Amino acid sequence: MTLKITFGKKLPAKAKTLIVPVYAKNALSPSAKNLDKKHKGFIAHALKKNPSFKASIGQTLTLSLPDNDEADHIVLLGLAKPEDLTALKCEEAGGKLFMTLKSLACEHAALLIEPDNTIKSVKSDDAAAHIAAGLKLRAYTFDRYKSKKNDKDDKTPDLKSFTLAYEHSANAKILYTTLENIIDGVYTARDLVNQPPNHLYPDAYAKFIRDELKPLGVQVEIIDEKKMAKLGMDAILSVGKGSERQPRMVIMRWNGLDKASKERPLALVGKGVTFDTGGISLKPGAGMDEMKMDMGGSAAVVGTMKALALSKAKTDVVGIVGLAENMPSHNAYRPGDIIGSLSGKTIEVLNTDAEGRLVLADCLTHVQQQFKPQFIIDLATLTGAMMVALGHEYCGTFVNNDDLWTHMETSSKQTGEKLWRMPLDEVWKKDMVSDVADLQNLAKSGRFAGACTAAGFLEHFIDEGTPWAHMDIAGTAWRKSDQPTVPKYGSGFGVRVLTQMILDNYAG
Repeated sequence: MTLKITFGKKLPAKAKTLIVPVYAKNALSPSAKNLDKKHKGFIAHALKKNPSFKASIGQTLTLSLPDNDEADHIVLLGLAKPEDLTALKCEEAGGKLFMTLKSLACEHAALLIEPDNTIKSVKSDDAAAHIAAGLKLRAYTFDRYKSKKNDKDDKTPDLKSFTLAYEHSANAKILYTTLENIIDGVYTARDLVNQPPNHLYPDAYAKFIRDELKPLGVQVEIIDEKKMAKLGMDAILSVGKGSERQPRMVIMRWNGLDKASKERPLALVGKGVTFDTGGISLKPGAGMDEMKMDMGGSAAVVGTMKALALSKAKTDVVGIVGLAENMPSHNAYRPGDIIGSLSGKTIEVLNTDAEGRLVLADCLTHVQQQFKPQFIIDLATLTGAMMVALGHEYCGTFVNNDDLWTHMETSSKQTGEKLWRMPLDEVWKKDMVSDVADLQNLAKSGRFAGACTAAGFLEHFIDEGTPWAHMDIAGTAWRKSDQPTVPKYGSGFGVRVLTQMILDNYAG
């Protein structure tokens, strides 16, 4: 679906659906009052006849117009109390508005916004930009593998254009451009997570990253299995041994700083297990299709790198993703094996389904050895224990540095990608020490505090004094519903919070 969002001072003639804001207690915005006057009190009359409409955030009321009118519909968009309006609530309203426009099967729509002194909590420019952003985010679809229907009568028209008619449209457009760059990154992350594993496997994924990011000015290096073996990346290689499709590591670098700059780069690391059967420690068959999404962390890194490049961010960021397919075969690694790692630490394998931490171990070591970053943030669909703890609402985040957490928490509140700080403790780090090797990939204490012990394992691969955050996105990387008509889909979680944090704090 291609949706064009534009900003202009005038209402486009092709827009047959007009949207106007309405506030709590059915207070009309200036644009709604003007439209009501033009239609001789039609809007006020409709509100009286529809007492269930309370103008809550994103609530809509659709009014059909006579055939001789210039437009087909007027849609009233609820924005609740103007003093409580925020950028995130505007995005929520935009998302709900999209669903209304979709149900109307309109192709061209326009939202009328005017500078409104009743809005004291958010500027009209911001409100316009974020309504557009919410609509764009909700408009995402993934249907590339659906066969095209020949019957035109059976196809519902898509929303093709959405215009924000606004006196200061140039200001809102500037704000939206930054948001749109981030949304492009979110779309890319969602596309990656939604891809089927027979199309997105390590080598194909690595080539996609190269083809997608290099034209934007991102340096891309692909490390194949031969170079991995030469470097000593035994941990990630072990995870991929059971598959015919061998692992890859991809290093992406966006450097928007002057060549003379000596600032150390920021580092983002993503787990990219393109399909996870559990290996020899085979997962149950029910729901295994979801394991195509076990590369959500890597998708967030790729999406963030794209968003930063599109934004021409004045910063230096390195993204590293470890790509592997965890399959059972006669070549697969086994419970009981002791494997090496790039760091030199040996690892006793107790369960081949605890593979993500092994992939991350080599990625974390490599980025520190090669780039000496200011900080490292890794993202991974790492543990079911995190889903038990926080469900699908919050991403459990382990951080060893208070300043880094402050930046992440602030961006979390700005973007609505919810983070919850989890504890790091020496007890859980020690719990991952093996009796027969340096480390083991399952905790001695068993399944309790599983997300915390997994973080404890990763902490063994972080150099002393390096600020580091581990985001366990197991519950937030995709959404699923109990309703059979609502599919599972990748959320692109992580792109917004990380891009916003970097732009606000590390991009000049």
